[in-house]
Amino acid sequence: MNSWTITPERPDSPVARALWRAYYTEVSDRWYLLHEDRRTDAAELEREVAARTGAELAPPTGRLLIARYDGEPAGSAGVRLLDPATAELTRVFVPEGLRGKGGAALLVAAAEDAARALGARRIVLDTRSDLVEARALYARLGYTETERHNDDVYAEHWFCKELFN
Repeated sequence: MNSWTITPERPDSPVARALWRAYYTEVSDRWYLLHEDRRTDAAELEREVAARTGAELAPPTGRLLIARYDGEPAGSAGVRLLDPATAELTRVFVPEGLRGKGGAALLVAAAEDAARALGARRIVLDTRSDLVEARALYARLGYTETERHNDDVYAEHWFCKELFN
């Protein structure tokens, strides 16, 4: 029987780092293929992975969650507090071969629970126009498009969801 489990993980763990590399490679390649007809430069990939360690997703003000499908690493989602009432959802990722099996929705629900445990009453996120699957997932899970909440140069859409206890 195929099953999902989701557990907290340190952002610097080998599993977390491998999933971050896969996530960044995919979203970066998609952007470069769309805008510059090329894949991510290897040196840029290494710089970005090294620069974005995910330390902000560690306790006490953040959480990184790792999904496993039949015991194998199969996705991630992170939350971090932006202020005492607002958490940001980030690094939601399920590798392509495991999509369509319900893991992303489970990860988002677990991230919302983690945000509530941190004291957040609402959760925000950003994404890009070309990440249509992500935008559809967030809309299906009750997120509504809202005003810009950050200055990320790649962000084109911002979403928010009220968290109720």
